[in-house]
Amino acid sequence: MKNFFTTKRICRAGVIAALYVALTCVFGLIAYQGILQVRPAEALCILPLFFPEAIPALWIGCMLANLFSGYGWYDIVFGGLATLVSAFLTYGAGRLIKNHVLKIIVGGFFPVIVNAIVIPLIIVFLYGDMCGYEAISIAYWVNFGSMCATEGLWIYGLGSMLYFAILGLQKKGVRVFLDTKRPNEPQAQAAEE
Repeated sequence: MKNFFTTKRICRAGVIAALYVALTCVFGLIAYQGILQVRPAEALCILPLFFPEAIPALWIGCMLANLFSGYGWYDIVFGGLATLVSAFLTYGAGRLIKNHVLKIIVGGFFPVIVNAIVIPLIIVFLYGDMCGYEAISIAYWVNFGSMCATEGLWIYGLGSMLYFAILGLQKKGVRVFLDTKRPNEPQAQAAEE
């Protein structure tokens, strides 16, 4: 745990959280619509496959972005928790699976399914008292299907491109995306020199 809180990781977490908020808020109200969410920031949910610091970054970014959702504290708390749980599960998949395509498929499944379960509950809970049980049930499953589709689009469409872009940058040795120095890089000189 000693090496977890490096300057690079803290900075990377701040950038991820800020990107999540910016990529959500730039789309205004259409980023928060129940049936069709235009939220490309969800592609960032693939980042725990690379970086453990993406877990708290996505959680904080989601909570900050949900301040503007119009669903109140329900979306801030429960939407944030959905992102936190799915980020932990995605990170776990990244640690267990070595094949890159399978890693994306399994790791991307968690943000899709967790959000598809939780977000419709928030929407139906807030607006469900206006209609009977049958309408609530239909509304939940319509929102569930819509969330699966839109979340899957962002995770597997845009997120997989992000995954392979970061993988390529890591293979090229771009230090921002690496936690260790390149193998042929010389040791840092002592401060006295």
